[in-house]
Amino acid sequence: MDRIENLEGKKIALVGLGISQVDFAIGLQNGREWDEVWCINSTASTYPCDRIFMLDPASRFFDTNDAGKQTSVMCRVLEQTETPVYTCELDHRIKNPVMYPIEEVCNATKCAYLNNTVAYAIAFALWSKVDRLDLFGIDFSYKENMHFAEAGRACVEFWISKCMSEDILIGISGRSTVLDSNVPATEKLYGFHRLNKPLVAVPHEGKFIIGPYQDINKQLEQHGLKIDEDVVPPEPYKG
Repeated sequence: MDRIENLEGKKIALVGLGISQVDFAIGLQNGREWDEVWCINSTASTYPCDRIFMLDPASRFFDTNDAGKQTSVMCRVLEQTETPVYTCELDHRIKNPVMYPIEEVCNATKCAYLNNTVAYAIAFALWSKVDRLDLFGIDFSYKENMHFAEAGRACVEFWISKCMSEDILIGISGRSTVLDSNVPATEKLYGFHRLNKPLVAVPHEGKFIIGPYQDINKQLEQHGLKIDEDVVPPEPYKG
């Protein structure tokens, strides 16, 4: 199967259902641009996008109430959207279905570890050789409820790692737990975080500048950089 479009070198925003999707909206409001926006499931009802990833059979939404409150929203999206919907089977009730290229992706990436829809989207980005992938609303768990965690985070982080190994730039909302993105910089390097002067790692041109948090700006100034004090972002509306 040939690529549907040439996505090589493109910048992609992937938007999921988690709270950190608010940072995608904030990005749009502040002039952030991407070559394409990809949505997971019912986020396509909220944001204009170029591709929708829904790896469940459409029957899950049309024939059952298994998806709860998303059910009616998904039915409306699938019936009405002109946007390509990547899925596991072609269903006549989807207006514009596209079979996910499962064999091509698995063979090209030499991996078939795909246990959730977000992982499929990231694997598709890797297969397509995009230049940058920014993740929003990909959260899995929240500080407010440490007893709840959605399944699939390990698989998603695995595919992120594969992308990084191929020099695909990865951006993750600072509200997300993925890759400990919501953890303060001074607490990310285990062991070193217990020192009187905890070490921090700042990415720069494919490498990391590492030094004590209190002194890191002196090192960064040599590269024309600066790290600001941690700013607590505003809490998104939770209803």
